[in-house]
Amino acid sequence: MKCIYEQSADQKNDVKGYPGYARLIGGIQDALFAAYGKTFEPYQTDDAHFELWTIFEEDVKNENPEVEHVAKIFDKLETQTFEYDEEAREPVYRVHRALQNNVYAYKKAGIAFARIPVFDDSSIMYMQCVLATSPLEMENFLQTLRNRLWHKSRNEVLVFKEGMDGFVQEQQPVTRAISREEVVLRADVKEEIYQMLDHFFAEDRSFFTKFNIPYKRGILLYGPPGNGKTTLVKSIAGTVDAPVAYWQITEFTSSESISQVFESATRLAPMILVIEDIDSMPEEARSYFLNTLDGATSKEGIFLIGTTNYPEEIDPGLINRAGRFDRGYEIPLPNKELRHRYVKVLNFQTVVQGADLDKIVSETEGFSFAQIKELFIAAAMEQHAAGKVDINKLIKSMKKEQKKSKTGKWWEGGDELGFH
Repeated sequence: MKCIYEQSADQKNDVKGYPGYARLIGGIQDALFAAYGKTFEPYQTDDAHFELWTIFEEDVKNENPEVEHVAKIFDKLETQTFEYDEEAREPVYRVHRALQNNVYAYKKAGIAFARIPVFDDSSIMYMQCVLATSPLEMENFLQTLRNRLWHKSRNEVLVFKEGMDGFVQEQQPVTRAISREEVVLRADVKEEIYQMLDHFFAEDRSFFTKFNIPYKRGILLYGPPGNGKTTLVKSIAGTVDAPVAYWQITEFTSSESISQVFESATRLAPMILVIEDIDSMPEEARSYFLNTLDGATSKEGIFLIGTTNYPEEIDPGLINRAGRFDRGYEIPLPNKELRHRYVKVLNFQTVVQGADLDKIVSETEGFSFAQIKELFIAAAMEQHAAGKVDINKLIKSMKKEQKKSKTGKWWEGGDELGFH
C-alpha cells in the first residue's frame, strides 16, 4: 500500500508547521500523479461545505466503484473503522475504510479527498483537503454532487444541531412516511397549506412569474403542544417533491449558525426549511435573523415553516410580512369533530366497542391529539394484558393527571411538589 509518510528515528523526518504541511500535500500530489498521470491542486474548503463530505463518506462506506483508494497518509495510524448499521434490514456491524488518514480519488471526475491527521501534544485532529485537476472539473463535480444531494434529501432530512460543542449538520433517514390523509386538521386550513406548497414546488413556476411574486414563502404554525404541528410537518416532508431541512432554535443559536443554515438551505433550493420553536430565538440573534429573511441576504427557492407553542413570544416583525412568514395558522386543541376523525385514524375500534368510541370522543374535550394517542396506547396495552378495557377508568385517570400538571399539585395529600 502506498504511504505518504513513514515513521523514522530521524528527528528531521518530523512533520511540523508549514514545512510539514507542504511535505504532506506534496506527497499526496505525487501519489495522485503516480496513479493518474495528472496534477491535482488543493482547494479551500470548510464546514459550510458539509454536503461534500456527506456524499463522499456515503460513497466510501458503500464502496462506490467510482471512488478509488490511492494512498495511506501516516503508516502507523489506522485506516479502517467500523460502525453499527442500524438502518440495515437486519442491523449489523460493518467494517469499512476510514475517511481519516487516507487519500481517495474520483478518477473520472478528477477530484480527490484527504482527511489529514494533525497532531498536538495530547490529541489528533483532522484537516479536510479537496483536490482537483482543474477548476472546470471542480465545478462539474460540485454540480453533480448538488443534484445527488437534492435527490438523496428526498428520502432523508437534513438536521441542523446547535450545542455547546458547536454547529453540526447531519442527514437522518425518514423513519415512517405520514400521508396527507393521516393529518387531522380543520379542512379549510389543511387544504390551503397543501395548496400553497403544491403551487410552490410545481415544476412550472409560471404562477410566481405571471404575478411577479418572489419565489419564497413562509408559514407559521402555532398552538399548544401535541396537536399536530409536527405531524403536519412530517407529512409535508414525505409528500412534497423537495428536500426538507430541520432546524431547532436553541439558546446557542447565533448569527454564525443562522448564516450556515441558510447557506446550506440555499444550495438545496427549491426546498423546505422547518424552523422549530422559533420563539426561542435569542434576543441578540433576532435582528440578524430578520435581516437574513429579507433584504440583500434573502434567497429564493426556500419555503419556510416555523413552529411555536408560544406565539406571544415571537417578534411581531416576523408574522404577516412578505418574505418572512406570510401567513400564520393556529393549530388549536381538537374540537369534537376532529377528535372523532382522529379516533378513527388511530383505529380505536380495534381496541374498544362502538359505544365506547362515542364515549371517548365526548369525554376527551380539552385533550390534545398526543393525549388521545396516549389513551389509545394505554387501552391497547390493557386489552392485550387483561382481554378487556375499562375506558372510563383510563379517561378519568388521564384527566386527573392532566389537572395535576396544570395546578402543580402532584401529591394526593395536597402538598405541592417543590422546594421549601
